[in-house]
Amino acid sequence: MRIQAVLERLQTNHSGIFRSVLSLGCIATIVFFMPRQPGFRYEYVKYKPWMHSDLIAPFDFAISKPTDQVTREKENALAHLKPYFMYNAKTEVRVKKTADSLFLASWKHSMYEKDAALKTRHRQLLDKIIHDIYKKGLIRVNDLRGQDPSGVQFFLVKNKLAEETSGSSVYTLKSAFIYAETLLQSEKKIDRSLINEVLEAALENNITYDATLSENVKNEAIKKIALSRGMKFKGQRIISRGDMVDEEKFLALESLRKEFLNQSGGAENRNYLLLGQALIVSMGVLMMILFLFYFRMEVLTDNAKFSFILMMIFLISTLTGLSFSVNLLSVYIIPFCIVPVLVRAFLDTRTALFAHLSCVLIVGQMVPNPFEFTFVQLTGGIFTVFSIVNLRNRSQLFLSVLIIFIAYSMAYTGLVFTMEGKFSKLDLAMFESFAISSGMTLFAYPLIFVFEKLFGFVSDVSLLELSNISSPLLRELALRAPGTFQHSLQVANLAEEASHKIGGSPLLARVGALYHDIGKCATPMYFIENQVTGVNPHYELSYTESAAIIVGHVSTGIEKAKANNIPDLLIDFIRTHHGTTTAEFFLKMEKENSQGETLDESVFRYPGPLPYSIETAVVMMADAVEAASRSLKNVDAKSIDELVERIINHQVEQNQFSNAPITFRHVNEIKKIFKRRLQSMNHLRIAYPG
Repeated sequence: MRIQAVLERLQTNHSGIFRSVLSLGCIATIVFFMPRQPGFRYEYVKYKPWMHSDLIAPFDFAISKPTDQVTREKENALAHLKPYFMYNAKTEVRVKKTADSLFLASWKHSMYEKDAALKTRHRQLLDKIIHDIYKKGLIRVNDLRGQDPSGVQFFLVKNKLAEETSGSSVYTLKSAFIYAETLLQSEKKIDRSLINEVLEAALENNITYDATLSENVKNEAIKKIALSRGMKFKGQRIISRGDMVDEEKFLALESLRKEFLNQSGGAENRNYLLLGQALIVSMGVLMMILFLFYFRMEVLTDNAKFSFILMMIFLISTLTGLSFSVNLLSVYIIPFCIVPVLVRAFLDTRTALFAHLSCVLIVGQMVPNPFEFTFVQLTGGIFTVFSIVNLRNRSQLFLSVLIIFIAYSMAYTGLVFTMEGKFSKLDLAMFESFAISSGMTLFAYPLIFVFEKLFGFVSDVSLLELSNISSPLLRELALRAPGTFQHSLQVANLAEEASHKIGGSPLLARVGALYHDIGKCATPMYFIENQVTGVNPHYELSYTESAAIIVGHVSTGIEKAKANNIPDLLIDFIRTHHGTTTAEFFLKMEKENSQGETLDESVFRYPGPLPYSIETAVVMMADAVEAASRSLKNVDAKSIDELVERIINHQVEQNQFSNAPITFRHVNEIKKIFKRRLQSMNHLRIAYPG
């Protein structure tokens, strides 16, 4: 029997099963994309007291030097290194042979072609110049980094032996030609231009930079730099409770943390890590579900809205997990604040803040510095929610971008000053990441429209566009049924203020009120507010026919709204603004005319359904009260008070608000607002004595 009861419950609770499966799938997927990197259980901040119990070294480990110290030692070591060059003894022979061939070819065209002695003298001088140049060596200036060669020290490798020398001990191409010109100037009948042309064509470097050997020497020098500055042995005390985390203790703690992470790679540790991550993600999602259960049940039971919130948590969490696998420069580049912006666009600010909180807590255990990350992201998210409390236009997103960047920057700067105590410790790359992340929040603008189509939502931005009285449907209402249009504007004013007072959406109530009577466009003259000529077409109809036209404006309005692509959220105001009440005047007249005969009241009854939300209930009250107030003969405070009480109490007695989440306190607040507003709308004044 129990199994059968469980099966029956499963068959009738498809929505609950869907939400459960969706939640489990979201948790499993997030855990799958999480990096399998264990965390260090201790939180500590430099120059702050150690708040945990005494910490004893669980194993031997080396204390690493600070990164900046290692960097300085590397720079210092490399600064004293000298480059290595290779000396090629064979180059001289090859150059001499090439030069001799070029000389003989050029000598044939010389005016001294038949002077054998002079020819021999030229060849001897050319041979001497080349020998003298390559005896010292010829080096390229660019290999000396374009510097003045006389001040450069380097090692010259000859016959596998390296000798330290300077640029002044070798020739460059420029100094080689200067030497040749000096030697040739002391000779007579020498064709200097011919020899210079031959040298220019034949000379080549015989001293070349050895990049491989130089790089190997650099690597060896770097390897000799010690990366640690001492040891901590197993059982040795690292820090005691209450001790200040100074520079030395901070280095020891950091070294222990890194070594702990290196040693936590076993299969058993990975299994526990996976279980821990699953528990953390489950708690983050469960926290969101419990918030919805206790404070936003209407969101929890709406599969589309619940799926949307889970999608936000899923997307931002998996994106963070993937960022570690692709070695993203900084996790702060990810636009976490886009979550509260998107959630607020369709839901309320508290839900947006809680969704952001869940995301940050889930992601916080993935990142290297969870406290810093959590503080910065929570600060940014809270200020984001404050900046979009009333998201009424797109320009607010640009202001939000600036606010997010400032919040990020101030939170990060405060943490750095608290932990490091130095302005120089501020990392400019972090501010670049904050700027990128803040700027990417603007992608919320196109995403709002994507999610509107995907989930059938209506954002405040879209509601503002629909509230424009120049929109085609409202313009048609104003032209064809001006009295109804004015009535809708007054109802919108009443509904907006009342919704704001009792915690509903003022914007939604206003826009819903503007569209609630668009069905009257089809037959405007059958509604008294549009009868300006004194002619009432109902006089020519039976009470049943008149009731059918009056009641029919609901179904006509629904069809017209669908034809104009009005969202279902607003069409619901058309459906519910009369609930299941009746066209009482025509029903009463038909009863009197039928003389006791049985009547089919369904012809006189609106099809419903009943209002289901604060906003639809408020619009129903405002519609009835505003319409009835037009029939008052003596408009004063007393008559308005009696009218409001009678109309709304009658609706309550007919159980028209049994499906709406409003209380008697709400009803009383609405009555007060309607009375005050109706008196203002009818311009009541104090009667001063004449």
